[in-house]
Amino acid sequence: MPYRVQLENFEGPLDLLLFLIKKNEVDVHDIPIAKITAQYLQYLEIIEFLDLENAGEFVLMAATLIRIKAQMLLPRPELEDEEAEDPREELVQRLLEYQSYKEVAGELAGLEDSRRDFYPLNNFAFELDEQLEEEVIGKEVGLYDLMSVFIEVLRKVPPVTQHTVERIPVTTEQQSEFILDYLEKKERALFTELMTQFNERIILIVTFVALLELAKNNRLQISQNSPFSEIWISRVDG
Repeated sequence: MPYRVQLENFEGPLDLLLFLIKKNEVDVHDIPIAKITAQYLQYLEIIEFLDLENAGEFVLMAATLIRIKAQMLLPRPELEDEEAEDPREELVQRLLEYQSYKEVAGELAGLEDSRRDFYPLNNFAFELDEQLEEEVIGKEVGLYDLMSVFIEVLRKVPPVTQHTVERIPVTTEQQSEFILDYLEKKERALFTELMTQFNERIILIVTFVALLELAKNNRLQISQNSPFSEIWISRVDG
């Protein structure tokens, strides 16, 4: 049975499409539909395995991408008075609308965070903490950034030429303990460093699920300095 994972900040297929567009550095008005569809289907394999709560929405978007790709491969009729309609137009409009809402939501969240830094001076006394000068690891990592690196790790695992039906050798609970013990020995670790401790695909996937569960339960902090840079994992004690 797949491992069900529910994440509060998991936003859906349009968010994944925007992530892929940003990752490939392409114009949202001119989406390379074949390339984006191929990458989207790679992510869909992991999403379906994780049995995410709204996986059906991702499957529906995959069908939409495949339909658009098929329409673009068909010969377009030559119209005298008007240009042929671009099959991507409806999807582009949905992405632009979603992007606008996402940007506004991000601005509001930023305002909320900034207001938390203001307190009445007569109620609080502050002392400078030398530890504040230490390196800031970076911003919180989104699920798609994490999955992007995880897919690259899976690609490096030797392919299985034969399959034997057997019980999964580890559980999410065991891998959760492994991750916490691994991070107890050091302040933080690279995500790729942690995942390359294993060379079996199924163990990698179970470890990835355990990582998601720990992050969801605020047992781990996952961050990076800039988009698409190295991802760091650290424990959240207490």
